[in-house]
Amino acid sequence: MNPERAEKPEASEPPEERGTPIGRRVLLGTLGLGALGVLAAPTLQRGLEGFLGSAAEKDPTGLTGLLPNGGGFRYYSVTSSVPHKNAANYRLTVDGLVDTPKTYTLDDLRALPQTRMVKDVQCVTGWRVPDTPFEGVRLSRLLDAAGVRAKSGAVRFTCFDGAYSESLTLDQARRSDILVALRMQDKDIGHNHGGPVRLYVAPMYFYKSAKWLSGITVTEDVRPGYWEERGYDVDAWVGRSNGRDDDPTT
Repeated sequence: MNPERAEKPEASEPPEERGTPIGRRVLLGTLGLGALGVLAAPTLQRGLEGFLGSAAEKDPTGLTGLLPNGGGFRYYSVTSSVPHKNAANYRLTVDGLVDTPKTYTLDDLRALPQTRMVKDVQCVTGWRVPDTPFEGVRLSRLLDAAGVRAKSGAVRFTCFDGAYSESLTLDQARRSDILVALRMQDKDIGHNHGGPVRLYVAPMYFYKSAKWLSGITVTEDVRPGYWEERGYDVDAWVGRSNGRDDDPTT
C-alpha cells in the first residue's frame, strides 16, 4: 500500500486523528428496518439521516450501519471516526506514475468542467437507491492533466479516514461514467456520505465508490482495495460479480 502524500498542516490546524479499523458488519435481520426507511416521509427521512450520521461517527461497533437512513442509503465506515474536511483544508493529490503530480483544493475541483449523471446505486449487501444524481469531474480529466506514463496500468485510491482504499484498471478509470464526485442528490456531498469529495464508479457495486477521497495514485498493476483483501471481487460490475445477479446500473 502506497502511503498518502502528506500535506503539511497549517499551524492553527490540529493534527489528524486516524480512526481504528473495525470489522465488517453483520447485516442479517435488517430487511424490515430497510422497508421502514423506504416508507418514511421525506421530513422524517432527513431527520433520521442526520441522527444516524451523527451516531455513526461516535459508534466504534458499527451497529448504526445496520439501520436504514433517508433516501435508502446506509452508513458504512471501516474506522471508528473520520476527520472532517472542508474548503479550507481539503486536498486531493494525483501522483504515482505521472509526469506532473497535482494537488487540488476543493475550489480547484469546483472550477473544472462538471459532469452530471443519474443512475441507480447498488450496494453489494443488497439495497438499491434508484435514480441518484451525482455530479463532479471525470476522473479521466484529472489523469490526463497529470500525464499518465506509458507503463501505467491501474489507479489506486486512498481516503482520509486513514484506512480505506480502492483500485481500478486504467481502462476502467478512463470510462466516462467514473467521477470524482462533489455533489450527490443535487447538493454538496456531506461528510457522512463521504464528502466533501468521493469517488463514484457508476457501473460497479458501491464499495468501489470510495468515500472521503484524498489520493489518486497511478500504478503499474491493480492493487486490491480494502474489501477485496477481505474477499470481495476486484472487478465489481453490478450483476456480474460477487455472486449476485442484480440489474445493471448502466
